[in-house]
Amino acid sequence: MSALSWKQYFIYQADYQYWANEVLFECLGRLDPKALDEPQGLHFSTIHRTLDHILVVEELWRLRLQGESPIVDFRTLHHPEWRELKNALRQEMRGLQHWLEMKPDAFFESEIAYRSTESKERRNWVRDVLTHMMGHMVHHRGQVSAAATRLGTPAPEMDYIYYKRAVDTALAQNRKE
Repeated sequence: MSALSWKQYFIYQADYQYWANEVLFECLGRLDPKALDEPQGLHFSTIHRTLDHILVVEELWRLRLQGESPIVDFRTLHHPEWRELKNALRQEMRGLQHWLEMKPDAFFESEIAYRSTESKERRNWVRDVLTHMMGHMVHHRGQVSAAATRLGTPAPEMDYIYYKRAVDTALAQNRKE
């Protein structure tokens, strides 16, 4: 078996992030909807604001990868409607995955230049930016998961290995059909 390219690795990671978000959404769907907007001791206070932050940061980094340097206000709730936020996060992750599929392998070995939120000129390797993006989502989903568990929902199983098992099961099922 050949080694996994950076491109294929990050395509899988984007698919995993989409899957893990869905697992979290299912968990959060068991909560009283009011709990999503009540302070939970999170860095961004509420579950809703934390997931809005995830989306805004993912959009910011995707735009940077596309050569833009947008200005973002992290204090603003960008998606005040819960359903809109979930759909926007779904679209962002699928959009990122499809965009990565279209990029040549050399893109993943390149550097990007951008202006930081503090207006500083920065440079990073694409693979480091993508690693940051994926880790950022895992980090904040873990915080939200802890808050949801504290509020009484069963802890969601969002680890990568559970995603991999689900994918392998689906592939095996498709081979049988």
